[in-house]
Amino acid sequence: PPPFTGVWMGDSKLCAIGVHCGNHITSHGLALNCCTDLTWFDHIIPCGLEGKGVTSLSHELGRHITVDHVLEPFLDSFQEVFDCTLVFSEDPG
Repeated sequence: PPPFTGVWMGDSKLCAIGVHCGNHITSHGLALNCCTDLTWFDHIIPCGLEGKGVTSLSHELGRHITVDHVLEPFLDSFQEVFDCTLVFSEDPG
């Protein structure tokens, strides 16, 4: 719900989205909770948002969902939405 960024299921965040700018460098990313142990979030205020929770795909769908389950469809959707072609390299350099 605005003004909160991310992907939400009711009052629980399913995916965090972040952008950082500093020293002439911009970095960005996301964290999609697939099969995360949600009990760790009981000890913090996730994203600093009082009264909001965290959820996962596994919790919402009632079955175990791994990163391997969502990676290919996510990357396909990313390419479609951003009209781009992803290039993969075995060499991190």
